[in-house]
Amino acid sequence: MEIVDVAVIGGGQSGLASAQALRAQGLTPVVLEASDRAVGSWPHYYDSLTLFSPARYSALPGLPFGGDGDRYPHRDEVVAYLERCAQRLDADIRLGARVERVVSNDQGFTLFLADGAALGARAVVAASGGFGRPHRPHLAGLDGYTGLVLHTADYRRPEPFAGRRVVVVGAGNSAVQIAAELARHTPTVLASRGPVRFAPQRPLGRDFQFWLTVSGLHAAPFGRLLRHPPAVPVFDTGTYRAALAARAPERRPMFTAAHGTTLTWPGGERESADVVVLATGYRPEVSYLEPLEALDPDGLPIHRGGISRVHPGLGHVGLEWQRSLTSASLRGVGRDAAHVARHLARHLRRGGALSG
Repeated sequence: MEIVDVAVIGGGQSGLASAQALRAQGLTPVVLEASDRAVGSWPHYYDSLTLFSPARYSALPGLPFGGDGDRYPHRDEVVAYLERCAQRLDADIRLGARVERVVSNDQGFTLFLADGAALGARAVVAASGGFGRPHRPHLAGLDGYTGLVLHTADYRRPEPFAGRRVVVVGAGNSAVQIAAELARHTPTVLASRGPVRFAPQRPLGRDFQFWLTVSGLHAAPFGRLLRHPPAVPVFDTGTYRAALAARAPERRPMFTAAHGTTLTWPGGERESADVVVLATGYRPEVSYLEPLEALDPDGLPIHRGGISRVHPGLGHVGLEWQRSLTSASLRGVGRDAAHVARHLARHLRRGGALSG
């Protein structure tokens, strides 16, 4: 069986940043990417998605985005950027290599792949990111609903929904963006338990990311301090606030019940809805770590700052609030990758490949 220094699971922004950081520590990583492109989840997001941070604040370390640094890159620009990063990266990237199971052994770990192959690794970085598993919370009000229920992971563009009444559930950036886009084509309601919280995209004429950078808050270790990290507000230049004020979409408190395709709103009003879109976020898809008992009962990594609290040779990169506000973003993932790479390098130099 082939044995490598570090196996990096996932070839998106987290995996590429991890491979780069591991190379800087003198280690030889092998990146295992399940799909046929080293671009992560980006191609699967909705068509109109743009970053809410400018290009100059949206690059991996040492790999500038290029072009106008003040523009907000489109989804497809991000995909092309990551492809360029993968091409420039001096690392072994193996496509079509889906990891199904990781187990520990005396030398470190064994990874079992979907094609039946096995790979030994002295250390592992789980870099499949925090957006691999659409979160579909149980909503009591949906128990009796018989219309179409989708997650934002299933949403691409508004045209197929024209002429249908749509309810978008959520109050985050994706919820507001998708609801406003749909409202230009069809009657749309934005339903959430609490009000939408807005943050100015460009306070005092400079992008929010500029102020995060000059203040140092983009790298502050909030993730290690917060037991329950807050939700990120909706960044807005005024467009989305104006859309809600114009009731396009109409903002309502969460519905309380459903029967057939009829929803009941607080106060007893009833209204038909053809589609409910859950903009309820994502969770990490790291089920391949279950044999290591490195996950909590909700299937989330047991870690501190990206270092597994169960196996010292296991690291995580790309989790929301892993160490800071920007941990799961293009601009922040490299900083966390460097932290994890330094830890794994020390661990391996001490001869600490024993994981059991």
